Amino acid sequence: MTRYDTVIGLEIHVALLTQSKFLCSCRASFGAPPNSQCCPVCLGLPGTLPLINEKAVEYATKAGLALKCNINHYSRFDRKNYFYPDLPKAFQITQDAFPLCNDGYLEYYVDDQLVRTAITRIHLEEEAGKLIHSGESIVASEYSLVDYNRAGIPLIEIVTAPDIHQPKQARLFLEQLRLLMSYIGVSDTKMEEGSLRCDANISLKPSGSPVLGTKVEIKNLNSFRALEKALEYEEIRQSQVLDSGAKVRQESRTWDDRAGKTVSMRSKGDAPDYRIFPEPDLPPLNLDPVWVELIAASIPELPLERLNRLEGEYGLSRYEATFLVNYPDFGELFLELADSGLDCKTVVNFLMGDYARLAREKGHLDSERIAGLFQILDERLISQTQAKEVLDALFSSPQTAREIVKDKGMEVVGDPERLRPIVHQVLEANPQLVERFKLGETKLHGFFVGQVMRATQGKADPEAVNALLQEELVN
Repeated sequence: MTRYDTVIGLEIHVALLTQSKFLCSCRASFGAPPNSQCCPVCLGLPGTLPLINEKAVEYATKAGLALKCNINHYSRFDRKNYFYPDLPKAFQITQDAFPLCNDGYLEYYVDDQLVRTAITRIHLEEEAGKLIHSGESIVASEYSLVDYNRAGIPLIEIVTAPDIHQPKQARLFLEQLRLLMSYIGVSDTKMEEGSLRCDANISLKPSGSPVLGTKVEIKNLNSFRALEKALEYEEIRQSQVLDSGAKVRQESRTWDDRAGKTVSMRSKGDAPDYRIFPEPDLPPLNLDPVWVELIAASIPELPLERLNRLEGEYGLSRYEATFLVNYPDFGELFLELADSGLDCKTVVNFLMGDYARLAREKGHLDSERIAGLFQILDERLISQTQAKEVLDALFSSPQTAREIVKDKGMEVVGDPERLRPIVHQVLEANPQLVERFKLGETKLHGFFVGQVMRATQGKADPEAVNALLQEELVN
């Protein structure tokens, strides 16, 4: 029996997909030369005044609505004061006592069990700059350089309740959150570019105890794998500390992926004093309820809603539906093709098969061109084998499937009257084999089919050939 219960809470920073920064007009795009997207405002030079980006407020509100939060029509900005090299003003403009959103939740599946994680709050804040370390990590570096291009980009911080109990569950939550942010279009959620980052708080307590243990914060987890592995490591480390009779120290740690362990960064007191006070240069936000309702009306079908619809209305398996939800482009194609009257199972098998391989390399086809391929297959104009060749050509040619088949001379010969003379020729050329077939060597049927297919250069309809051979050989 497990001696300890694991308690995990996450803090997720999501960079909003605005063209300009949160409080100035500098561009917020990724990949520009270091320190080329900065101005006196985002560098915090004396005498500058910030101005709120309305689109950032809209996106933050949209995220809160998608996560079933209360949207606070009144919210306020604060200064969080601390010194760190990537923070040019030595304070961060954020929301403390009066956040934009609170009391929401996200539902997702863990081993086919639907679970719910509470969202405590979502607040707006500005991003810090980026430290570029000379070594492999901050703890192994002799010096660090600072790029302030990122300073001032609009963020939302999503804070969960401490109601996650497994590292795997934490990973699945973050994967579902990332998918939801992508669906509603508020962020590109590129973890490799820092658009989605996660800090995790983890503690262990005696099994069944209502009293929480001492939490440890793990900073800057930049992949789903890193989140799960770091939490798994901390479970073991903290249980060993408790088993030895010692106390877990409250601290911030970082994940060393190469070593496969967390590493201590700094101790952390129970109540760090950030000297937070209301931001004097920004007015409070007072949202118009009608504006909030318009944002709510713009929210598309969300991942879990789509999953339930694909299973319920279209009869897909959980595996099939999850694939289409996790890859929204495939999901949209499926809905267009299925709603046009095509068989759902045929469509999903096609999208998850040869089409998926080609689409990931070359991009998607529109549903009309795909439907044309299904149509000529249904007419038995080409075989399933030839369909793969036509599909490949559709990615590199503007022609329709029917035009490709005509140009390549690929039409299947299905007319029995055209095939019958060829069948006769094959049988007449192999009288001994025909006799052996009639004496019981029925496996020779495949040989005869192959000979007809060779004589027609693969264009014969296999079903028609089988029917004719059965008729000729039995009689």
